[in-house]
Amino acid sequence: MSARLEAWQQRCNSQLEPLLGAPGSEFSSNATPLLERLFEACNYSLSAGGKRIRPLLTYAAAEAINSVAAERNAIDYAACAIEMIHTYSLVHDDLPAMDDDNLRRGLPTCHIAYDEATAVLVGDALQARAFELLTEAPGCSPQIRLQMVQCLAAASGARGMVGGQAIDVAAAQNLISAEHLQAMHALKTGALIQAAISLGALAAGADTKRLAQLDSFGRSIGLAFQVQDDVLDVASDSTTLGKNQGSDAAANKPTYVTQLGLEGARHRVDELLADASTALAPFGAAGSGLLEIAHYICRRDH
Repeated sequence: MSARLEAWQQRCNSQLEPLLGAPGSEFSSNATPLLERLFEACNYSLSAGGKRIRPLLTYAAAEAINSVAAERNAIDYAACAIEMIHTYSLVHDDLPAMDDDNLRRGLPTCHIAYDEATAVLVGDALQARAFELLTEAPGCSPQIRLQMVQCLAAASGARGMVGGQAIDVAAAQNLISAEHLQAMHALKTGALIQAAISLGALAAGADTKRLAQLDSFGRSIGLAFQVQDDVLDVASDSTTLGKNQGSDAAANKPTYVTQLGLEGARHRVDELLADASTALAPFGAAGSGLLEIAHYICRRDH
C-alpha cells in the first residue's frame, strides 16, 4: 500500500473514535457504566483493523473531483460513516443467526468478545451514528447532506446491502445461476462500495456527469472485490485472511469460484479491473488514487 493510501487509512482511523463519541453528560451516573460497555464494544469492532477500503475510496473519489475539497472535514465524516455501516454489517453477519463466525480481522468476533445481545446493539448503534454523521457533515449544504443520507440509506437497506445478505442466506445450500450470483453481490458488496465513492464525490461537490462516471467505476470494482474475495476464500489461509478460510465452502455458499472455477474467477477479476480503468479515463491524473485502489483490491492476498 502506497504512502498516500496509508495516509488516508490513518486519517480515517484517527477520526473513528472521536466521531463515534462517548456517553454524554445527559445520562445519569448509574446508566453511564452500562453505556460505556456498549461504546467499548463499538470501538472494539471499529478498531479491530481492516484495510479501510471503503473510506479509501471515499477519500480518493473526493480527490478525483476536487483535491482542495478532499482535505475538508466533511470527507472524514463521510469516510467514517461508510466504515461504520460496513463494520455494523460485519458484526451482524458474524452472529450465530447468520454466518456464525468466531474470527474477524484476526480477533474474536464481537459476539464472542462480548455477547450476542451486545453485538446486535453494536450494529444498531453504528448504523444510527453513520447517518447522524452525514447530517452533521461540516461545510455541506442541507441539500448535499440529504443526498448523502439518501445515497447511504439506499445502498444499506433492502435494495442494497441488506437485500444482498437476504439473498445470500436464502441461496445457501442451493444452486443459483451466474446472473443471480452477480445480482446478489451487486447488492451485498457492490452497493456499499459504490456508495463510498458517491459520498466522497458528493461531499467534494461533484456534478451529475461526474457522479455517473464514478458510478460506472464503482460497479466494476465492487464486483471485482467480491470475486477476489471468493478467490481468496479458496486460495489463501486463515492467518492471512484474518477470518476462517474456506468458510463459504463449508457453508455450501454459491461463489464465483464454484461458478467459474478458480482460474475463471481470476480471469474475471482481470476483466473487471480493465473495465474500472476505462471508466476512470476521463479523470486523468485526478483519478490516480481510485485507480491505485482498484489495483490493490484486485491484487490483494487478504
